[in-house]
Amino acid sequence: MALTEIRFAGSGGQGLILSARMLFRAMSLEGKTAARSQGYEPTSRGGFCFSDVVAGDGELDYPLTTGLDYLLVLDQVGVAPSQSLLRKGALVIADERLTPEPPTKNVNLHRIPLTDQAIAIGNIRVANIIGLGLMCGLGGICGKDALTEAIQIETPKNFMDLNLEALDAGFAAVGELEAA
Repeated sequence: MALTEIRFAGSGGQGLILSARMLFRAMSLEGKTAARSQGYEPTSRGGFCFSDVVAGDGELDYPLTTGLDYLLVLDQVGVAPSQSLLRKGALVIADERLTPEPPTKNVNLHRIPLTDQAIAIGNIRVANIIGLGLMCGLGGICGKDALTEAIQIETPKNFMDLNLEALDAGFAAVGELEAA
């Protein structure tokens, strides 16, 4: 695996840092070297928030993102600060409802109703996990088994079933996109 740079972006309270932590854990379980960083505005909910994962097979020269290969954006507020970092051909997954103007230039964009899917599952707060599954399934970043184990490690017991259902929904959406 060459160096891979991934960002989860949106607004505070959307579980972006949790998603990156789960991905970081899953990649570590698969034996990849990874680094994770994050940033957010001082508002507890609603301000810009992001969490990045940089991963590869060997040692990392630099642990922070310099060019994004993958972007999961759950809110419009996450687009502007992330757009200039997108590499040509980057995989971008944008929530259809909350990101009306996603990056479109030189990227592989998928506008997905993540929020609506999360509501259908029973909790709007799992849109991040659906997106995580979708991004990993489309991009081949890491396997579902490692993500499942990471969710089991990182999730409080009372949210375990919901998060695992959301992960399944994300991977199922990959099949639907590939069939279309």
